[in-house]
Amino acid sequence: MTFHPRPRAGEATPWAFPAPERGTLPNGLTVLRCHRPGQQIVAVEINLLAPLDAEPEGLDGVATIMARALSEGTDKHTAEEFTAELERCGATLDAHADHPGVRVSLEVPASRLGKALALLADALRAPAFPDGEIERLVRNRLDEIPHELANPSRRAAMALSKNLFPADARMSRPRQGTEETVERIDAAAVRAFYEAHVRPATTTAVVVGDFTGVDLEAVLADSLGAWTGSAAEPRPVPPITADDTGRVVIVDRPGAVQTQLLIGRIGADRHDRVWPAQVLGTYCLGGTLTSRLDRVLREEKGYTYGVRSFGQVLRSAPEGTGAAMLAISGSVDTASTGPALEDLWTVLRTLAAEGLTDAERDAAVQNLVGVAPLKYETSAAVAGTLADQVEQYLPDDFQARLYERMAQTGTVEATAAVVNAFPVDRLVTVLVGDAAAIEEPVKALGIGEVTVVSG
Repeated sequence: MTFHPRPRAGEATPWAFPAPERGTLPNGLTVLRCHRPGQQIVAVEINLLAPLDAEPEGLDGVATIMARALSEGTDKHTAEEFTAELERCGATLDAHADHPGVRVSLEVPASRLGKALALLADALRAPAFPDGEIERLVRNRLDEIPHELANPSRRAAMALSKNLFPADARMSRPRQGTEETVERIDAAAVRAFYEAHVRPATTTAVVVGDFTGVDLEAVLADSLGAWTGSAAEPRPVPPITADDTGRVVIVDRPGAVQTQLLIGRIGADRHDRVWPAQVLGTYCLGGTLTSRLDRVLREEKGYTYGVRSFGQVLRSAPEGTGAAMLAISGSVDTASTGPALEDLWTVLRTLAAEGLTDAERDAAVQNLVGVAPLKYETSAAVAGTLADQVEQYLPDDFQARLYERMAQTGTVEATAAVVNAFPVDRLVTVLVGDAAAIEEPVKALGIGEVTVVSG
């Protein structure tokens, strides 16, 4: 029998996160373009400077309704016609609002980029915001709220924000609004928010894909370049303040068989020098199935299917006034709530006393840096990260340099970063579960004052 020779791995080719070309259209709209040969699906990300803290008082959620309404008709097409035209292009369009602003995402085959960008430009330039469609979107949003409140992980996130940030801070309240505030939203409020905050001069478009045979300059000029609008006055950005005094909040769910854990505080944004080491150390703590938290709580004790630690940027600013949420999340069965928290705190204390191992650091670098070429195979992945950088006021080469810095980060530096990120006495712990069963075991741990609120 003749066997084919065993394939041999070739030489690894150098890789770096793609560098975009930056330019500005005559109307003031900023464009980042990135030619990716072979990527026939073009991804477009639009950053609109319409942050949640700009929502009028009592109208939390108006940015979300506006974002959803951008595809509900224009001055040229009804909502049904607009959807049909998108489908003819083979395109998908999505939009959402978050603390930094509104993000609109488009994916379309390169051969139909011109038509799809024209539709997107119409949605940005002249959205219709019909009364009937706005009423429908408001009803849909109101229907979503009870489901979110019933979801333990969403309920924990709401409780953590409410307890970390001052009551008058927008970050303390649900991003998509509450039942009380969403009920007040009408088409007039949506139009007013759009007119106050959406204009080309404060908008950035990221376009990524294979532009072979596409006159991108002409396509952009005929679509996004035709959008006109006034310049915008710089708006003050309120500082982020938070109280991370160690304490426990139990959101009572009588009879719950599981407890949802969310433990967090805020830390520096991505402009801080510690960010690469913090990403690395946080990954070692709880970024994967082989991390410390999972090894103890999942593999050794069997409390949970998984516990994760992460850092999520809330708002970023070049002067360093932004912040990130640093958190540990997971769920355990009700009876194991006390023991699981005790072991979790033991993991944190052991980490502070003994540090990470070189093997943990090396595995984290391999998983975060080594797989980056696979992570960014698609246009959408590249476009999303470039748009994140724009949203967070970071240089265009930030992601490329981030991987370089993580690869150069030593074990001691990663240890110091993760220990500072999760100090055992400065964590707000939110538990969504049966208070009657878990309150006393949690009090006995001495990890902070325990408060019970209704679920």
